[in-house]
Amino acid sequence: MANNRYTLKKKNLDNNNAIEVDHLSKQFRIPHERKITVYQHLAGLIGGGSYSYEVFNALQDISFTVEHGETFGVIGPNGSGKSTLLKILAGVLYPDSGTVHLNGKIAPFLELGVGFTPDLTAKENIYLYGAIMGLSKKEIASKYDEILDFAELKRFENMKLKNFSSGMTVRLAFSTAIQTDPDILLVDEVLAVGDESFQRKCGEKIDEIREAGKTIILVSHAMGTVQELCERCILIHGGKIIESGETERVVERYHSLSKVKA
Repeated sequence: MANNRYTLKKKNLDNNNAIEVDHLSKQFRIPHERKITVYQHLAGLIGGGSYSYEVFNALQDISFTVEHGETFGVIGPNGSGKSTLLKILAGVLYPDSGTVHLNGKIAPFLELGVGFTPDLTAKENIYLYGAIMGLSKKEIASKYDEILDFAELKRFENMKLKNFSSGMTVRLAFSTAIQTDPDILLVDEVLAVGDESFQRKCGEKIDEIREAGKTIILVSHAMGTVQELCERCILIHGGKIIESGETERVVERYHSLSKVKA
């Protein structure tokens, strides 16, 4: 259960940090017995049945800072808690304890297309998604053509999204989100989606954002990308930070874990 030890807010920090995470923890309850219907669940409660569950510690006492203009890596094996961490930073999930301070406008590239409505057209979804990302109607209108040009979807602007391929939807979502002009970007494997041409465009756009001095948190299994883009990173394993600091050293620790697992 979340408590009042958690805060997520913009804050004018007194130092060079864009993000401060302090003692963040998150648990999930995993039921041992599956309830197929609401009736069965209520019947079990009325009958005095007890339902067991196990506690999964997704994150345990996570602390780190990210400086303004830094591209900061988050690495670890599948199920280690990386995406949970980014969702907490984005405000999608709430932790059980800990604090998060953000200094600047944030754009999460986590599950691209969340917020889209299949029965609306591409044009309608751009305005909807842009509003979710914090843009005014006037701002969206001024960026509208650029969004469609980047996504290469101008001819499909009046087509309903349910008729789009998954690749087209990803292109539209990325193109819209990138136009929010954020100070902080949360990037979860976004460079691995879409076809090769679009991945290259994404990479070039991320490079532009880095050169503009924006702050980026990058989650990726592509160690070459992490080493190329990040000077510092953290390695999460079993919900805990087990290594942090200079990227090359942290990546070496990651590879050593992979060898042990193999």
